[in-house]
Amino acid sequence: MSMKKNTIAAITAATLLSFSLGGQMFAAGSSFKDIGSISGNDKINTLKEQGRIKGISDTQFLPGATVSTAQAVQFISGGLQLSLAAIDFNKAPQASVLFSKVKDNAWYAEAFINAHYNGVTIPADIDPAKPISKELYTSMLVQAVEKAGNLPMINIVPAELADADALDPSYQGSVQRALKYKITSLDASGKFNPKSTITRAEAAVMLYNTLDYLNSVSDGGTQK
Repeated sequence: MSMKKNTIAAITAATLLSFSLGGQMFAAGSSFKDIGSISGNDKINTLKEQGRIKGISDTQFLPGATVSTAQAVQFISGGLQLSLAAIDFNKAPQASVLFSKVKDNAWYAEAFINAHYNGVTIPADIDPAKPISKELYTSMLVQAVEKAGNLPMINIVPAELADADALDPSYQGSVQRALKYKITSLDASGKFNPKSTITRAEAAVMLYNTLDYLNSVSDGGTQK
């Protein structure tokens, strides 16, 4: 297989953040009615009003539902508009060749392929049906953001995590950069809670924060 990659432009405010629950999507319209008490509800509704996220219906988002690995990869690929447009293949790639538990006809197969070929490291034996951990979601999101936005490497002073021992060492760098980019944050106790699962609301807010950060950089801001 021969492959040619062109430079991928930085994400701008026009980026479409496209979400689904099991692949089902609805058009943007009035505000979601089930996120009133959810932290970040203003961000979720702002994205919805702009047509950047979808609920399971026009008024329901199911903010507390746990995000599966399949949904998480779809959030990343759809939200950051990852595609194969800049890559040449001799033969169309198949998800089942790359991932042992992803069927080629699965609604999320294309998202896995797009993420993989856009620099997102996803374990080959990952189970798409299982809930995704916060550390893995964060790591994959940061990889996708840095590749899609063509972000330069930065030097940072690592934040102190009260539960650093619980963090997989392979995710340490990306988690620290996610904290620097303000994509996510530590809780009141200074913990990252790396093994916790991600809800639809948390995933949406992290993607909103990602877009906000990339907008600040593209508008002339600099990484510090």
